[in-house]
Amino acid sequence: MVLLGVLVGCGCILGCMCRDVFTPECKFKESVFENYYVIYSSTLYRQQESGRQWFLGLSKEGQIMKGNRVKKTKPSSHFVPKPIEVCMYREPSLHEIGEKQGRSRKSSGTPTMNGGKVVNQEST
Repeated sequence: MVLLGVLVGCGCILGCMCRDVFTPECKFKESVFENYYVIYSSTLYRQQESGRQWFLGLSKEGQIMKGNRVKKTKPSSHFVPKPIEVCMYREPSLHEIGEKQGRSRKSSGTPTMNGGKVVNQEST
């Protein structure tokens, strides 16, 4: 995961740390929580006793918190999702779709495909 231009990885002993190169420790699973915030869990590390996932969290000072101390229900692990650029297109009406299909059927003088076999328009 890239956080402020630096790769973030969970170390087994030290908790989360910053890395310069991508390692398996830098792989996180992104999930959307009930309140529509995004939470990140480590794909490599889990709690040894319970098997609970390690989550990425930030303290009040902005420091990365140790993975086994962060719970998914705590606000320190909730991140605002980055909006994806959305392109809005006008949805065509059924009338416009019907006109386009009608024109293509009438004007096609070339052979058409029918069940994988080339069939001339005259034979149909």
